[in-house]
Amino acid sequence: MNITSSPLINLHTHTPLCRHATGVVDDYCHHAIQRGMKVLGFSDHTPLPDGRWPWERMSMDELGRYNALIDHASDRYDDLVVLKGMECEYSPEYHAFFEDTLLGELEFDYLIGAVHYFPHQGSWFNIFEDQMNGSTFNSYSRYFIDMLESGLFKYIAHPDIFGCSYPDWDANCEACARDILDASVEHHTVLEINCKGYLKPKLNTKRGTRNPYPWFKFWEIAAEYDVQYIVNSDAHKPSHVNANIDKGLKLANFYRLKPATLKIS
Repeated sequence: MNITSSPLINLHTHTPLCRHATGVVDDYCHHAIQRGMKVLGFSDHTPLPDGRWPWERMSMDELGRYNALIDHASDRYDDLVVLKGMECEYSPEYHAFFEDTLLGELEFDYLIGAVHYFPHQGSWFNIFEDQMNGSTFNSYSRYFIDMLESGLFKYIAHPDIFGCSYPDWDANCEACARDILDASVEHHTVLEINCKGYLKPKLNTKRGTRNPYPWFKFWEIAAEYDVQYIVNSDAHKPSHVNANIDKGLKLANFYRLKPATLKIS
């Protein structure tokens, strides 16, 4: 099937297995149907074979349960297309697991690439808790580009998430954004306007308050490129299955960004 962003579609949905979401799979589906939605893609944080970051993702032992829950929902609801995905931090040692197990053996419909952590000077930098600076931007963009170059991901989530830990737009931000956008165009990679940022506390900056993401300045620069976007709610509770997607689409229309058409078999 071909999917283009609309208020009736969300491809970024979590479950309680990630340790920081509420509601069961059926609750998300019921809310989506009540809102007249047509497609709901689940994309919880992937377990990792080495057990990394267990406090915010399911364990490998729970992968079978997640797989069964989404498969059951896909079979159960006639009025809603339910898709099975995962949100993944990329590292070369996980490539075979993503490709052979998730996309292959378990027949996941799609994978999302995402940066919540990235390697920097021998350790993992936490995008929500650690403070970005000039040197970390280089590490962030390099990791981001390695992820999209893997070719595994249907789209890349919240590319502007560095706005959570860096208050004011400057030359570091612009250089990072252009590196990401250049690579996204080169590799025909879709970028996500993530609307969960509208629900987060606003940041105080020299130019006033703003949402941590979407960071409008990033998307203003994206308008200079032939980059394609998709809008998602990144729902962590059933009532948020399509929260603020209308705002994300308004942002995209304001900057005249190019909508993606994702092919999902």
